[in-house]
Amino acid sequence: MTNNNALILSGGGARAAYQVGVLSAMGKMLPKHTSLPFSILCGTSAGALNATMLASYADNFSKAVSTLAFVWRHLTPDQVYTVGRWPVTTSLAKTLLSLFHLQNSETATALMDNTPLKELLSNHLDFSRINTAIDKQQLKALAITAMSYSTGESTTFFQGQPDMPSWQEKRRKGVIATLGVDHLLASSAIPTIFPAHKIQNHYYGDGAIRQKSAIYPALKLGATKLFIIGVSGNRSAKKWAAPEEDIESSAPSMAQILGQLLNSAFIDNLEDDINQLEIMNSLIRDLPKEKQALHQNLPTETLIISPSEELNTIAHHYIKTLPKNVRILLKAAGGSTSEKISSAASYLLFTPQYCRALMDLGYQDAMWEKDKIMAFFENQT
Repeated sequence: MTNNNALILSGGGARAAYQVGVLSAMGKMLPKHTSLPFSILCGTSAGALNATMLASYADNFSKAVSTLAFVWRHLTPDQVYTVGRWPVTTSLAKTLLSLFHLQNSETATALMDNTPLKELLSNHLDFSRINTAIDKQQLKALAITAMSYSTGESTTFFQGQPDMPSWQEKRRKGVIATLGVDHLLASSAIPTIFPAHKIQNHYYGDGAIRQKSAIYPALKLGATKLFIIGVSGNRSAKKWAAPEEDIESSAPSMAQILGQLLNSAFIDNLEDDINQLEIMNSLIRDLPKEKQALHQNLPTETLIISPSEELNTIAHHYIKTLPKNVRILLKAAGGSTSEKISSAASYLLFTPQYCRALMDLGYQDAMWEKDKIMAFFENQT
């Protein structure tokens, strides 16, 4: 493995299906049976699940993406979280009791039970293949980020080559670990929705929370080129300077607030990251050559693929595919119309219809950017 390419897969619950569409298109572009074109994989939340699948098939990129696509195309909510009538009711009761310290403190509280996800991951992932890929130099590192509820630190667990050191600074740290299902469950535990997951003596939640920089772990692991797949509609046409349309104003519901909180955790930080990195690279390129050498640790090239359409809008069309009790729960949180709950629902819509729509969009968007993608890998193909 001679390259220092890093793939950054952000979180976003069901929105991560878009990443699979982009990866599927890349599998078609690159030579068949080629090995993983990235030496460093960094995933957060649902993005960590995708990154781990790629790592376990590092010897065959096309097989990795086809396996990943199969899983997502056949995904159903009951494979991710419990959708029975009483589990949601029980979880809601436990959450309310915890507000008054009437619930066992050893039990993590949440609105949904994601126990089925553990079985899904165990059935489809062979973690022993990660170490094999590292030994064969098909992979330098796989990194999974979670947030510690005990310390508030953004913690990146990584499995990589022996010479890769751990780090700790400014409420974020990198920990050498033998990765497993527990790390994925911790990284994808969306606060209040899925229960916190315990690793050793600490409980962890979704890695997007308090993650100041999604690209930071990749830089610490030695990445010099970044390939980022986002899950926000930042490429869609928007007229930010245009006056707002006159719409009926009302106080935001809990469902709307939850949707915006999830957006801020999963989307906003990544976009700020990219903007700052582009500004830094632009400034460095304008420096004299002798001074450019002082900034060799910064990536010289970045490529981002992100949705050309708003995923909230797509989610709006598929809300009826959600389990009935989940729709009831969202509406009970103040989402009286499907428009008001579409943002929050876009993270929970693990239904074949929605996931396939996002995968198709990702495939299409990647094909539109084929020239840029092939240029990114031109020295490898």
